[in-house]
This record gives sequence, structure tokens and C-alpha cells, in this order.
Amino acid sequence: MSGVGGISIHVLDARTIGQIAAGEIIERPVSVVKELVENSLDAGARRIRVEVEGGGIESIAVADDGAGILPEELPLALRRHATSKLAEPDDLFRIASLGFRGEGLASIAAVCRTVLLSRRAGSEIGARVSAEGESIGAVEPFAAPVGTRVEARDLFHALPVRREYLRSPGAEFTRISGWLSALALAYPEVAFTLTHGGRTVWSLPPAAQPEHRLAQLFGPAAAARMLSIEAEGAGLRVRGYVSPPSDDRANRAAQYLFVNRRLLRSTQLAAAWTQAYKGALMTGRYPYGAVLLDVDPGEVDVNVHPTKADVRFRRPALAFDLTKRALSSALERHAARQLGQTVLSPLPQRGLTPDVAIIDRSDPAAPPADLALRLAEMRAAAVADDRDGARTLRVVLQLANTFIVASDGRDLLVIDQHAAHERVNYERIAARASRGDDPVREPLLLPQIFELDHGEAAALSELLPQLESAGFSIEPFGERAFRLTATPLDFRVRAFDLRGFLDDVLGERAEGTFGPQSLWASLACKSAVRAGEALQVPEMEELLHRLFACGDPMHCAHGRPALLRWSERDLTHLFKR
Repeated sequence: MSGVGGISIHVLDARTIGQIAAGEIIERPVSVVKELVENSLDAGARRIRVEVEGGGIESIAVADDGAGILPEELPLALRRHATSKLAEPDDLFRIASLGFRGEGLASIAAVCRTVLLSRRAGSEIGARVSAEGESIGAVEPFAAPVGTRVEARDLFHALPVRREYLRSPGAEFTRISGWLSALALAYPEVAFTLTHGGRTVWSLPPAAQPEHRLAQLFGPAAAARMLSIEAEGAGLRVRGYVSPPSDDRANRAAQYLFVNRRLLRSTQLAAAWTQAYKGALMTGRYPYGAVLLDVDPGEVDVNVHPTKADVRFRRPALAFDLTKRALSSALERHAARQLGQTVLSPLPQRGLTPDVAIIDRSDPAAPPADLALRLAEMRAAAVADDRDGARTLRVVLQLANTFIVASDGRDLLVIDQHAAHERVNYERIAARASRGDDPVREPLLLPQIFELDHGEAAALSELLPQLESAGFSIEPFGERAFRLTATPLDFRVRAFDLRGFLDDVLGERAEGTFGPQSLWASLACKSAVRAGEALQVPEMEELLHRLFACGDPMHCAHGRPALLRWSERDLTHLFKR
């Protein structure tokens, strides 16, 4: 068998092999920083200093006060497959350190001019060794403090093509600063210092708690708003800090995940994060924060990625469920705090049943409640409530037939009636589905016939079983036509937006996002009271009672705000008093 293009098969030289291995690990300057800082942490360092020149392209130096390396072992530290972190093959399946491959320093030496200095505690003097490619120099005595310092200069100096793919020094330094400040959140007991061009960019002293470092990563204002999360079970523990639903960003860049304090990507944990916030954020908006999972090393495989950027869990469902539970619980506590001590005034006894939805007003011509009278009643009630230590919420008026204005005499609440009713509908549908109840259908007096194009008709035909399970009765009525004969009970059939509902369902199927929750959200939205629809005071009161009984009364099923609240302090600030 001949080689490719007539070239004989041969063994690569050691220099080329080293550069190929380095290419798996060292992609850009931040890769060098990552390998060196993780080695420092594994060595027990409590102070780490990162010095960068030219965005890390010119030079990177990482100094620590860790355990140090014996002089006779310095050359070994720079050889491939040499490590102090594994003793036997089984250790590969219980990785407790940040590094383990034994190729970090060797890979750096393959693409940089590298100098390694170290001194062990108890030694009077340290030692120094230089390396470039496969060439390792002689060990020399050298005065040095306890710990290790690695200097890496001229990144990719022998690989100009790789160097061309790097960005500007400023952009490369931004990557280094972002990664290092994120890692520092998981190591509050360690002091970190970062310099660029001889200037200290930032310095973090040791902190008692991770939250003390949130401001460095997310900014002081955002850090003050973040929610703490914590959950534990079956040998796993989830902790961290995440943004409230009212505070989001345009991408996932500020979502940081740690497993055993290793900063990485995890599709499983990212999916749990997304699911927990589903319905609390608008499409295209994302929460931010830091989620840390502590797990027995035997329960996680860190060998799945060359740069240790991803992991695989032995029990992925458990990690997913615990993470989602921690996030969901934090969001529920936040929603409860947002409502504060406000309680709703009792509803009049009208024989309401839990599944009766808001319907058309009984008397469209009736005037709204007299505003002055209601304000006077509300103020008098608030004074009485204060004496009892309670604060009762009362509806004041409907604004523009779209927003419900309510107050407890101190705080002002504005409720989007459509978003509120959508949330009420969504949680009712979800509760029925979780109980496994069969949907109750309401037959239409006059079936609705609608026609779709060929692609939509084919897609809807595949979705008919799921729509049937949700309470719809839809049957083919020709080549591209369908007939709707029944809808789920209690969903305002006269106002139901069938065309809009079908557009949502078919669009989500085309994007690959269709599922039970998105079906419930679309059904809840299209059957809710609409903006511009007049409501009487009893109907508004009923809606608020049901909204405040929801698990998340703050958002509609699609993540839009359903309720905004201004306290006396907020209003005072707005009026600059």
C-alpha cells in the first residue's frame, strides 16, 4: 500500500509530533495562561500573578507561591506525558486536579521560548531551566522565592501561519482578563493579580465568600441584583449566583459553569439553565451568572475534550435535575420577594370555580368605577391595614383597556392584562398535564375550516396527535384543508386566535423548538384576554387573585413582564424628591 501522493509512509519527527500535540491545547495566548494558572492552583498556590506583554503574543509569565518543583524534576516537567497528578491508569477516571494530561508545559515549550524557575519550601536556592521545542537546557541554580514562575515568549514564533490567525493584542488580552476573572470566582481564597505592559490592570485579594468577587466579573450594579442558588442531593451540590429575570443579556457569553471548580462548557448544565428560565425571559434574551457543581471525581469524566473544556457526567439526569431545581427555586423565591407583604382583598362570593377563565364583560356600556371614590376607599383601607400590620392590594382602574393599575396605599403596581392572563392559563395547562388529566373539550357550534400551503399541511398532519392530546379536535378536510371541531375547555373560544396559534406551532416546529411547553405557551397566549379589551373591576380582581396564585406571577409564558412594581422609594427617586 503506497502513501498519499506517492510519498512513503514514515514516522514523524519529534518536533512535528510536539507541535501537533501543542495545537490541540495551545490555540491562543489565553490557552497558555489557562494551563499555567491551573498548574499553579493544583500546586496549592494562594497568590498567583499573571504578567502579559503584547496581549500575550510577546510574552506571558505566571508566578505563584505553590509547592514548587525539585531541581532534578524540572526537565521532566517540560517533557510530554510527564505528570505528578497521575500514579496509575485508574486515576484517569477520578481526576481531582485541574490538569492531568502531562502535556501542558511541553505544549507551551513546543510553541514558545520557555523558561521554568522553581524553588521548594525548605530549599535555600531555586533552579532554572530553559526549553524550546524538544530541546531542554541544563538545570542551573537560580535565586527565586518559594513557588514557581513560568515565562513563555514569542508565541508561535516558529509557526507564522498560526500567528496570523491571532487577533489584535488588545483583543487577546481581553480574552485573558475575562477567563482569569471568571476563574477567580471559584477560588475566593486565592489572590490574583493581572498586569499588561507592566501596568496592574486589576488585583483581587483573598475573599471569604465567592459573592465578594461578583462585582469584578459582572459589575457592581449587576452583582447587587444577583440571586444566590443552592441545592444538594445524591452526593452532588449546586451553588452559585444568577441574574433575576428582569435583568438579562443579548447572548450567553456571561453564563459561567464550573464543575469541581473547573471552568468549562457543559451542554447538560447549560440546558438545565435554559429550562429553568424558560417562560421567565423573552426569546433572544439570556440570563447570566455563575453555577458551580461539586461532585465526586468518579462521577464525572474530564477526558472528553483535549483542552478540558467539557465534561461528561456518569449520571447526567441527576446533574441536570439538581441544577434546574436550584435555579428554579431561586427564581420562585425572587418572585415571592417581589410581591412582598401585599395581600389581595377578599373576592366577593360569586360561585367562581378554579377553571373559569375571564370572559367578556357582562355590561359593555357600564362606566368604569369612580376613580376618586376608589382612591378614597383604598386610602382608608390602607390606614386600617397598617394598624393590623397588613397591606391589602386593591384595583384602582384599567388604563387604555390594556393595563390594570392597583395599589396597597404605598406601592404602585401596573399589570399587563394579557401577559397576566397568559401566565394564569399556562400554569393551569401545565398543572393538568403534570397530573395526567385528559383534556376536556368544548365542541364548536360551527366548525372552523382553514387551508394551509403544502408544507404547512404536511407539518400539521404530523402534529395532529400532540394537538389532540392538548384538547383540540382537528381533522383533514381535503388535500390541504383542515376542520377544527373542538377546542380545550375554558379558553374563550370566541376570542381564540386560531391562525396565530397555528403560525406559532408550525414556526416552532420548523426551528426545532416545538415541544409540550411551547405548545402550552402558545395555547395560553392565544386564548388570553387581549390588549385593548375592556374589563370590569370584578374581572380585574379575579385575574389578580389567579395571577398571584401562580408559581411565577412576574412573567407571561413567553418571558415578558406581567407585573411592574414601584415602591414609595422608587417613586420618590423618580420625582427627585
